[in-house]
Amino acid sequence: MNNNRIRIREDFSATPLCPHCGREIRELAARRVESMLGVRFLYYCCECHKVLGVSHRKGFWMG
Repeated sequence: MNNNRIRIREDFSATPLCPHCGREIRELAARRVESMLGVRFLYYCCECHKVLGVSHRKGFWMG
């Protein structure tokens, strides 16, 4: 058994801060970006509009 696993804990008591503007993140904005390789979403701060992350949703042909 591998004891080096990292666990994820849901924490509803803390409010995350935007790493760019320092404000509390109470809501995220998302923008859909389509390409030949699938659909991606850019997630960004509603206050400063700086990108916080990008996700990728695989198409049916990618598994």
